[in-house]
Amino acid sequence: MSEESTKKTVIVATVLSVVCSIALAAAVTLLKPIQTENKELEKQRKILAAAGLLEEGKGSKAEVNKLFEGLERFIVTMDSGDFRKVDLNDRFDQRKATKDPKRSIALTEEQDIAQIRRRANEADVYVVRGADGKAQKLVLPISGYGLWSTLYGYLVVNSDGNTVGGITFTEHGETPGLGGEVDNPKWKALWPGKQLYNAEQKATIHLIKGNVDPARPDAVHQVDGLSGATLTSNGVTHLVQFWAGDMGFQKFLGKVREGGI
Repeated sequence: MSEESTKKTVIVATVLSVVCSIALAAAVTLLKPIQTENKELEKQRKILAAAGLLEEGKGSKAEVNKLFEGLERFIVTMDSGDFRKVDLNDRFDQRKATKDPKRSIALTEEQDIAQIRRRANEADVYVVRGADGKAQKLVLPISGYGLWSTLYGYLVVNSDGNTVGGITFTEHGETPGLGGEVDNPKWKALWPGKQLYNAEQKATIHLIKGNVDPARPDAVHQVDGLSGATLTSNGVTHLVQFWAGDMGFQKFLGKVREGGI
């Protein structure tokens, strides 16, 4: 092959590489807003389903947007349990706050049963109101480590601050068919009606190995474990107990019980 032919080949390859890179970058740029919008829509759909406002996996974009606009959003100060109402489109981002040392705290090994390392000083919650204007359900963000990943989701608690209304996970990397069964509607349907706290106001809700015996007096604090996924089951127990505990939303839920929201 001549030197001229080699140069032409290199030039053509270089031009093709540049063109492909530009095309790929353009595609990523153009698709990112769509991907972000779809991700947000799916999150809203899961929140509404966990709160009993939408059938699992159903709902058009218009229906989801309309239902979600009926929720109210509050920012909770974790250390005190105080809360303030904000717009649904408020720019507060709890995930970003968790990574910011100025807006979060490092957890000790004893505190960090959910293995999240840091907890934001404030948290994002949604409130579902009934036709009478009274709060019916509180949608609380939860997170914690399972077997392979950090699970992110929402725990729905009734206005009594104790009874579970539902649970959903919006993001995780657990094993499909095992720990990934946290997405199974049948398993999630086991949560409504469970109680977070015992008589001493300690967060005792937990997953057990096997199936819950409804005849047991503590069955109201138990949920069927995920078959073949002990570590994910333990992770779900720890994350729910963390966020229902003193480092989580216990103070906030206490204030809701006493004075409403």
